[in-house]
Amino acid sequence: MLEALRRAAGLTITVVMLGATAFAGQRPWIEVRSPHFRVLTDGSAGDARRVAREFEQMRAVFAVGFPGMRLETGAPLLVFAPRDEASMKSLAPAQWKVKGAPKVAGFFLHGWDRQFAVIRVDQDVPGAYQVVYHEYVHTLLHANFRWLPTWLDEGLADYYGGTRFEKTKIYIGAPSMRVYAVQGEPLIPIEKLISENPYTAFKGDDQRIDLFYSESWALIHYFIFGPNMERGKKLTGFFRKLQMGEEQKKAFTETFGSFQSVQSALEAYVRKFAFESFVMTNPEQISEKEFAERKLSVAETEAAIGSFRLWSHDPVEAREIVEQGLKDDPKLGELHEDMGLLDFTEGKDQDAATEFATANGLDNQRFLSRYFQTMMAPTALGNTPADEADLQEGLRQTLKINPEFAPAFVQLAFLVVRQGDLNTALAVSRKAEELEPTRAGYHLLSGRILLRLGKGAEAAEYAKFVAERWRGPDHNEAIELWKNVPESERPPGPALDLELSAPQSAEGKIADIRCGDKDHPMVVTLRRQADSLKFRAAGGFMVGFSDKVWYGSDHSSLCHHTDGMRAQVWYKPSTTKEYNGDLTSIELRVDLPASPEKNGPDAQQPAAPNKN
Repeated sequence: MLEALRRAAGLTITVVMLGATAFAGQRPWIEVRSPHFRVLTDGSAGDARRVAREFEQMRAVFAVGFPGMRLETGAPLLVFAPRDEASMKSLAPAQWKVKGAPKVAGFFLHGWDRQFAVIRVDQDVPGAYQVVYHEYVHTLLHANFRWLPTWLDEGLADYYGGTRFEKTKIYIGAPSMRVYAVQGEPLIPIEKLISENPYTAFKGDDQRIDLFYSESWALIHYFIFGPNMERGKKLTGFFRKLQMGEEQKKAFTETFGSFQSVQSALEAYVRKFAFESFVMTNPEQISEKEFAERKLSVAETEAAIGSFRLWSHDPVEAREIVEQGLKDDPKLGELHEDMGLLDFTEGKDQDAATEFATANGLDNQRFLSRYFQTMMAPTALGNTPADEADLQEGLRQTLKINPEFAPAFVQLAFLVVRQGDLNTALAVSRKAEELEPTRAGYHLLSGRILLRLGKGAEAAEYAKFVAERWRGPDHNEAIELWKNVPESERPPGPALDLELSAPQSAEGKIADIRCGDKDHPMVVTLRRQADSLKFRAAGGFMVGFSDKVWYGSDHSSLCHHTDGMRAQVWYKPSTTKEYNGDLTSIELRVDLPASPEKNGPDAQQPAAPNKN
């Protein structure tokens, strides 16, 4: 899949210039470790223990209620628990940048290879942390289901995100403030609700978007506690049909009845004065007294906060904090890893490689350092048996440290394709799909391998599944795979076509990208077989990065590591003859490498990283 479109304007980065030096010399934070979570606080250890216990309770809800569900992902979660507003502002100043914006009690930061939750411990009132638990539930859902319609994804996250915690009990399905929204105005028609993305259907109408979320919560609550819903058994059956690929509207009416009957029943349900909830007793293993506790060093505190700033895309602040941390403790592996990631994102590859090697030498359990050191080595693109053995060993060492890290499986699949063992490559690709089922690009990787195996009908089903469920660049990459399947092998049904179209488009390989600044536009040079085209960023444009880019979206930039990558460009006429057009959208694709028995349009060696 291609990463969801991002709007860029010369790819200049806005940085919040607040608080970076506030951590220099400040008192260290406290770390509390429960069986599955790490919580850092500048408040009391008791505060951190409570936060850890609540995360353990939320995890237990799914462990008990959904046996066999994957509860760990390849992106480790770190929880910050700042003691008050001033502390939270110092940790995450971007939350205070927008004038008049609400001062939230907590938020969640999703990443490809790291995740962060932030909770103000002085805001411990019912519902204050719902947004945090809502997003945590998303991580569990997305680790287990390859596609969920928006209403179901958001409704489930809101339903479980509203879970209330006591020391010994958990209340699942507790009444939510959402109920006031659905009681106050006419509901969205069910058939429309289940078919729409609210940010597209109700763009600019915050009230309707809020109603969409509220009605989605209410519908989930009804499907669990409503009459004849068998305490959620019907909802589980609906889930199964979706995961088997059945069309949503058909699965919905087969499971729950007509849209009109569900509409009438839901409208009656939300007029109730009381709502049921499940009550669950804490599992025995959740005991705050057993959680490990220690005081971090100053450098460890700076490393954790520097990592948070790095994944928050505040590189200037992150670098300042990490540099200070390295002065305080030059032998801390996490700080060298963070510096390596900062250098890599800025295109300083030699410096980055040195930092990753240092991090690995100091701490051989840092999976990202092992992965980046492996993928940046010259042997990663070598074709000799020794080169391939080095690459394979580096990826295996990465997976030994973090067996849930799907990008390493993707790169192993590419390696095995190069070696000509397509059946093994397919098995490895499907492992990546299993670990990150919501990344459409991983499904399309399997589809590409199936097509090369001569299984066009199966490849077409993969393409159709993605094209019908994902939007933007994901959809377009699926259409590209679809069109590569012989017509005779495509399943019957309406033709699939590109979602993004424009009067002018071009395809080729990136020959050069000149990054812009406030006085000069970014310029993209596209190399084709017979000529080269030059485009400028005269204003905002959309960017899509393939999921199969080895360094992922957390560390991607058009300015670096894109040479030789295949690109699809959409543009409008330029006002100057110096350029072939002004960018409106660019999508970067990653092709299958060549294998011994196959050479064709999708059989290309991966591009070498820039050395700038």
